[in-house]
Amino acid sequence: MKVSGNTVLITGGATGIGLALAEKLAGLGNEVIICGRRAARLEEARIKLPHLHTRRCDISKENEREELFKWIESNFKNFNVLVNNAGIQRRIDLRKGREDLSGNEDEIEINLRSQIHLSALFIPLLSKRKEAAIINVSSGLGFVPMSSFPVYSATKAAIHSFTISLRHQLRSTPIKVFEVVPPAVHDTELKGRPAQKTEYSISAWEMAGAIVEGLENDRYEISAGAAKKWIEASRRELDEAFSSINRLE
Repeated sequence: MKVSGNTVLITGGATGIGLALAEKLAGLGNEVIICGRRAARLEEARIKLPHLHTRRCDISKENEREELFKWIESNFKNFNVLVNNAGIQRRIDLRKGREDLSGNEDEIEINLRSQIHLSALFIPLLSKRKEAAIINVSSGLGFVPMSSFPVYSATKAAIHSFTISLRHQLRSTPIKVFEVVPPAVHDTELKGRPAQKTEYSISAWEMAGAIVEGLENDRYEISAGAAKKWIEASRRELDEAFSSINRLE
């Protein structure tokens, strides 16, 4: 697909991969819209990148997802690319029973249901464009789960499956469907705070560069680092990777 001249919405675009991708795409001549829950982070992003459009939106809430769609439809007549990037990651120990499942942030709602719902909302609009794309961000942990993040890993595996099905359903439309499969990214706030650099991690800027290169070359599964190996691995290699990343759990 072309990587300039688009009008792009990036959910969770105020930090991490989302913000790095916003900067990359804006630099290539795209009109970029980001949304997120935290007004302060959105303002920081707008100060850094003055041409960004920002919208406060909690995509865990169905009504706010619908309001986001209406706002885009009304204000951005050339909108043609949806990036389902927003996500959260929670450490959950199911040996405690229901204790770790309680909380205000619902991984299934944010990581899975919101991507499905936003895709469904925007598909009729995107189908009218000459060129369009939906870009779903999954994770290397959707291929090799990490036992301390069982719900997160499960939602990302589901996004991988959903994206394959969606790509097939939309094959006769103008909408291209991409999956981005990041490894650990050490300068993101996926867990609510900056992650630590590890042997498996890369920077958000590196991941954003891989995304742009993959889009430009119509590579429908885009990855980098350790996750790039995992999406092409055999069952034996996946089992070995699982043992390796979970060895301290």
